[in-house]
Amino acid sequence: MSNPGAGIEFQSVSKRYGQDPAAPLAVREISFEVPSGTLTTILGPSGCGKTTTLRMIAGLEAPTAGRILIAGRDVTTLGPADRNVSMMFQSYALFPHMDVLENVGYGLKMSGVSKQSTRQRAQEALRNVGLVGYDLRQPGQLSGGQQQRVALARALVLEPAVLLFDEPLSNLDARLRREMREEIRSLQQRLRLTVAYVTHDQSEALAVSDQIIVMDHGLIAQQGTPQELYEYPKTEFVAGFMGEAMLFPARADAAGTVSLGPLRIAPRHGVSEGAVKVAVRPEAWHIGPPGTGLAARLAKAAYLGSNYEYSFETELGPIFVVTAELGNVLDIGADVGLRLADHGVSVVQVS
Repeated sequence: MSNPGAGIEFQSVSKRYGQDPAAPLAVREISFEVPSGTLTTILGPSGCGKTTTLRMIAGLEAPTAGRILIAGRDVTTLGPADRNVSMMFQSYALFPHMDVLENVGYGLKMSGVSKQSTRQRAQEALRNVGLVGYDLRQPGQLSGGQQQRVALARALVLEPAVLLFDEPLSNLDARLRREMREEIRSLQQRLRLTVAYVTHDQSEALAVSDQIIVMDHGLIAQQGTPQELYEYPKTEFVAGFMGEAMLFPARADAAGTVSLGPLRIAPRHGVSEGAVKVAVRPEAWHIGPPGTGLAARLAKAAYLGSNYEYSFETELGPIFVVTAELGNVLDIGADVGLRLADHGVSVVQVS
């Protein structure tokens, strides 16, 4: 059965490269849905299966097992041209000998759309990405961000049922990356596009997504909203991968209270008695006077403009802390007490 509200649906999909049945699976029986009109990010480290998954949505790879549906239609055996899907690659792949308007309209021209209609639709796509007046420029005359917008317009002009992004911001500098992720998110919401977006960048995933799917060794480690994955990771892998959390070994008692050195933590979900791990975000530590909480001595400090990064030596080992408290800067060797905030702290069972 298919879900009519799903823009993309994977049903127990696996992918093995080559003919050897003993070869390892790049993707192992994964099932998920991307609701129509939403953006789902597939996130994970290199080799986790995220790009293979995206290529199977595009029809560039055929699954070894399982079914893929787009807008309720089984496309498992269909090629890319029959799926009504557009894919935007990190390289942009613009034709250097064509102007911007020709680049954007190329797919329509190849599909037999009339010259006048191609021109009108290409200009509308450029208007959607904020490039009015750039029709006659060559790709070499554009900045990286402008080239990105041309590639986006070229994908949008085909009016795809699904738009796919493969690491689209990896070639841009930090400031442009932030601007373009905001642009992509704004455009997706305004046009109600169904988007699958692949990245290895956690902050990028948190910023653009309705849903995040974290993959690990071909499996879905966890899926949910950005807040769910950041605040309530279910495994050590997800806790360590979603943001810059430090993992500390700890113990849960029969009542479910977790002891982390002198600190006591009441998990937000039930945990079994025994060994656990506590994932702590750098911003979750509160710095107080000596004699409170966990005794710590400052070993390193770095000023980053909007915050300070501190490294403390403690009985639990080195602890990395990020604080926006700029009015009370600590000196190297200062003794303090560290306490934990309610947010940014999660307890996971040892896997």
